Amino acid sequence: MTHSRNRIDVHHHMVPEFYARTLKRLGVDNAAGAELPDWSPEKSLALMDATNISRAYLSISCPGVYFGDAGAACELARECNEYGSALKKGSDKFGFFATVSQTQSNHAVAEVGYALDTLGADGVTLLSSVDGHYLGHPDYWPLMDELNRRKAVVFIHPNLHNTVKDIRLELPGYLIEFVFDTTRAVANLISSGTMDRYRDIKFILSHAGGTVPYIAWRLSLCDFVLDKENRFPKGTLHYLKQFYYDTALSPSPFMLGSMRELVGIEKLLFGSDFPFAPELLVHAEVNDIANLGLSYDEEKAVDSGNAISLFGN
Repeated sequence: MTHSRNRIDVHHHMVPEFYARTLKRLGVDNAAGAELPDWSPEKSLALMDATNISRAYLSISCPGVYFGDAGAACELARECNEYGSALKKGSDKFGFFATVSQTQSNHAVAEVGYALDTLGADGVTLLSSVDGHYLGHPDYWPLMDELNRRKAVVFIHPNLHNTVKDIRLELPGYLIEFVFDTTRAVANLISSGTMDRYRDIKFILSHAGGTVPYIAWRLSLCDFVLDKENRFPKGTLHYLKQFYYDTALSPSPFMLGSMRELVGIEKLLFGSDFPFAPELLVHAEVNDIANLGLSYDEEKAVDSGNAISLFGN
């Protein structure tokens, strides 16, 4: 039986018509193998009502806004952010994470300021990798400086690294490559020293952190083979515990066991992945979370309490 009636969804995508049109014009008709869903704000609100979601933080998913043209990427990011802001102003059921062109450092810093200060964004979405670079790359340091100064919430969503095309598996990219790209991004954020350098950024990892919870001990071997003292002096496991992890497409007993051991219930946030996860699947996710054996207080924390603490509302 479901205990909570007030969920907060931190992993909820928007696919505006202008964004879908732009992708199709560029020959992009899917997101990592998933067909672009026919989405509208009304469909999100109906799903939210049916699954007792009181607030959803909207974000642009993979493949983001960069398709080789830096100027066009900046323009598309601004259009997405203006759109998200309008939805938030029109309904207290919506918040949104700003989108930036990650290949353009100066633009990204400026867009973060505009989105947070003028548009009322609740945080920023960053893809795990763009144009071959992961988030610990020095090119991202100016952006990380700004996000850290603002103590921003950063929602990390997986992308497909450009080397995936060389992996000859007849599987859609979102099925397994997403979780691997998230894992690589986490390993890179820690090993590069980014997590230690920018301690005030509040990172949310999609899909329960990819494979991170399951290979945490193996990742901790970085302490012995890399420059721990100068890059991540508190040790890998310490930094893994600083992330938040959402439940999107991951509400299993295996996930919960790993989360309890690694970070505790207090770092676990409800996420649906709608509309890429269709309504029937979101209902299944809600039911599966209710059947994980969480106490009343634990389920309430996952469904909304932890998000309220994170966002301060």
